[in-house]
Amino acid sequence: MNKAELIDAMAAEAGLSKADAKKALDGFVNATAAALKKGDRISLVGFGSFSVSKRAARTGRNPQTGKEIKIAAKNVVRFKAGADLSGKLN
Repeated sequence: MNKAELIDAMAAEAGLSKADAKKALDGFVNATAAALKKGDRISLVGFGSFSVSKRAARTGRNPQTGKEIKIAAKNVVRFKAGADLSGKLN
């Protein structure tokens, strides 16, 4: 499912116009990104939680040449599905 399909599904499920659903989705994405950038954790009961994790610097290998390369440390977004979401999948 891409962003346009998600907007269509949100509009149909909530009885909103597509424009309102797009604004709601964009607002959610922007608010989530801002909170994660500050280092906050976002927990949506029944859906899951988003958090930021630090990935340490490490040594990797170029698959074409086999030469070792240094991979810099960075922050990554983690998502852990909630029990309700996991239950709906199985």
